[in-house]
Amino acid sequence: MSFQVEDLGKNMVKLTIEATAEDFEKALEKAYHKNKGRINVQGFRKGKAPRAIIEKMYGAGVFYEDAANEIIPEAYDAAAKESGLEIVSRPSIDVTQVEKGKSFIFTAEVAVKPAVTLGQYKGIEVEKADIAVSEEEVTAELDRAREQNSRTVTVEDRAVAMGDIATIDYEGFTDGVAFEGGKGTNHELEIGSHSFIDTFEDQLVGKNIGEECEVNVTFPQEYHAPELAGKPAMFKVTVKGIKMKELPELDDDFAQDVSEYDTLEEYKESIRKEIAGKKEKEAKSVKEDAVIEKIVENAQMDIPQPMVETQKRQMADEFAQRLRMQGLSLEQYMQFTGITPQKFLETLEPQALKRIQSRLVLEEIVKAENITISDEELEDEMKRMAENYNMELDKVKEMLGEDEKKLLTTDLQVQKAIDFVAGQAVEA
Repeated sequence: MSFQVEDLGKNMVKLTIEATAEDFEKALEKAYHKNKGRINVQGFRKGKAPRAIIEKMYGAGVFYEDAANEIIPEAYDAAAKESGLEIVSRPSIDVTQVEKGKSFIFTAEVAVKPAVTLGQYKGIEVEKADIAVSEEEVTAELDRAREQNSRTVTVEDRAVAMGDIATIDYEGFTDGVAFEGGKGTNHELEIGSHSFIDTFEDQLVGKNIGEECEVNVTFPQEYHAPELAGKPAMFKVTVKGIKMKELPELDDDFAQDVSEYDTLEEYKESIRKEIAGKKEKEAKSVKEDAVIEKIVENAQMDIPQPMVETQKRQMADEFAQRLRMQGLSLEQYMQFTGITPQKFLETLEPQALKRIQSRLVLEEIVKAENITISDEELEDEMKRMAENYNMELDKVKEMLGEDEKKLLTTDLQVQKAIDFVAGQAVEA
């Protein structure tokens, strides 16, 4: 195998890769043995026809595609590694010579890692975040805790009120005809939760147990069922029961029931500290993002589009993996949201470009500031990985090859670069 490198400009490179005629013949023979059992040739038992007979019947190129698929991945990987190029995209492959008895030649156009010219990255001015905790925030958290520890009691002596849980039977109609999925019995609906469309819940306020009523609403234009989107509908509703939430008293007993503290004041102070911790963490993240954004603005780099496309597909794969953890496929998500695969990838472009630019400037700062990672720091990170995945440290080390350890080291350097530029920033 041999190859040539051609600079196409704008961080694009073409590799012209040539496999010998001998290697191509071996690939053809392998393709023949792979496929001969599926090819029928009159006068021969299935799988017993000689290669020459098959090629005569079906054409000399009958095995070319499989032979090419046999050669290309390995030859490309070898050429990419030997070239020393920092390739940052999937290759665009084009076969330029495929003929029995001759060398097999193909090209691979790839994007290479762009050069970065840093601008100002020290002393970046950012807005100082307000991390003070208000009494309203503490009260809101207390209210949530009371809500979580509330109990429901049956109401029989009054009509439905906002905040109640009404048990209802309902059936929906459009143009006087009942529609599919519009019927329910003994459904518990929290009034004011806005879980039903439009003003459905509001129109139940003031209705008594046993009362039948008509509720008129309009489906939103973006409704998931196209046949109902934007259409007016009438629901026949019967109120069958009413429950209300009874919140616990806000006192020391409540604090003891829901926390490890003896008094309400101690519990409130713990809430205040927890909110403050969250705000500090959020402020740190916001500050880092703001600093990196300005550093990117100050830098110069030319990002090739294939690099962006590769990043988009990687992000799509990450998103699909998160969906699978929730029991949903990417195809189902697109079906539910009505988005096409092409449109989905388009929505990822700004974030993909931002992720690439951020990573490139931070890696350049690692070089500029000679940021290094010690063996002890790498060991500590692997220990954290072992704890997170509930694995033995030796198993983690065994799983990580040299390339993975190199990438992990780079990630740690980049994090140090983030800490460095954030520490150098000026808050105003």
